[in-house]
Amino acid sequence: MPEIKYDMRSDTVTRPSPGMREAIANAEVGDDMSAEDPTVNRLEAMIAELFEKEAAVFACSGTQSNQMGVRVHCRAGDELLIDDNGHIANFEAGGPAALSGVTARTVRGNGGMLDLADLEGMIRADNQHLCPTRLLCIENTTNAGGGRAYPLEQLERIGSWAHEHGLKVHMDGARFFNATVARGYTPAAALKHVDTVSICFSKGLGCPMGSVLVGSEEDIVIARRARKLFGGALRQAGIVAAAAVYALEHNIQRLVEDHENARAFAEAIAGADGIQIDPADVESNLVFFEVDPELGNAAQLGGRILERGLKVGAMGPQRLRACTHLDINREEVLQAAEIVRECVAEGFEDMVGAASGPYARG
Repeated sequence: MPEIKYDMRSDTVTRPSPGMREAIANAEVGDDMSAEDPTVNRLEAMIAELFEKEAAVFACSGTQSNQMGVRVHCRAGDELLIDDNGHIANFEAGGPAALSGVTARTVRGNGGMLDLADLEGMIRADNQHLCPTRLLCIENTTNAGGGRAYPLEQLERIGSWAHEHGLKVHMDGARFFNATVARGYTPAAALKHVDTVSICFSKGLGCPMGSVLVGSEEDIVIARRARKLFGGALRQAGIVAAAAVYALEHNIQRLVEDHENARAFAEAIAGADGIQIDPADVESNLVFFEVDPELGNAAQLGGRILERGLKVGAMGPQRLRACTHLDINREEVLQAAEIVRECVAEGFEDMVGAASGPYARG
C-alpha cells in the first residue's frame, strides 16, 4: 500500500483537532436516555435556537437521523418524493423501505435539486391502488448531485408547494452549513418551509461522529421513539456532543476556506487534457470531474493517483469526486491537483486497481 499523502475521498476522514479533543475530555456527561446529559441537552438547545425550531434530538449518524425523519412523517405504505441522486433513496441501505415500509419515488431534478417543474403532477391520486404521497425529501448541499446549494427562493418555492399539497418536508442537511456559507443565508431562513432537518457533524464540521434531527416538539417526540427503535439509545453521549458544540462554535465560518480550496483544485485540473470539469460549477467543498473514456475509466485513474499518495472517490464509470476539508490546506490541495494532472498526462489505461468504489463514502 502506498503512503497516503492526501485523503480527499470525503470530509468524513477528518480527525478531531486538539481543541475538540480537549472539549471531549472535559465534557460533562449523564444518561441521555433520561435527558440527564447536560452536554447533549446544551447541544440540542443550541441547534434548536439557531434554526428557530422547537426541539432537537441527538443521533449517531446522518443516516440514522434521516431515517428518523422519514419515520416521523410517514406510515408503512406511504411514499416520499426525492431527487434521483438523493442520499436517502440511494445510499442508506434501503432504509425507508426496510425500517418504515416507505417507498422512495425518485424525481429527476437538476444538480440534485428539485424545483416546481420537476414536482408538478408527482403527487399520487387518492386511490386505493396507489401509495399516498406524504413527504418531500430534499438535500442541501447535494452530494451525488454535485455539491450544489439551494438558492433561498427555490427552497421557499418547493417548501410552499409541498405544504399547499399537504406534504411534509424533510431536509437531508448532511452538509447544511456548507450551504449556508456558500449562499449566505441564515439557517433559520433556509428552514422556514422545512419541517425537519438532519445535520451531520462528522463531515465539514470535523467531529468524529454524531448527527441531530431538528423540528417541532411533537415531531421530535416521535423521532426519539424511532431512535430507540433503530438501536440509537444513547447514554453518556456528552463526550460526542461536546465535539459538536465545539464545531458549532469554531468550525462553521472556516468552511469558506474549504470552498475556496475546492475551487482552486478544480481550476488546477481543468486544463488537463482528458479531464472534463467546469470550475464554475463548484459551489461548496465537493469537486466532481469526468475522465475521457478514451483514456480509461474512473477506477483506473483512481488507482493510478492512489499510487502517488492521493485518495479520491470513484462515483461512476467515468466520474470521480474529490472533497476538501479542514485536514487539507491550500498547498496540499494544489499538490494533489498536480498528481491528477501528471497521471492523466502519463496515461493509466493499464491500471486494474480502483479508487474508493462508487459512493463508498458520504
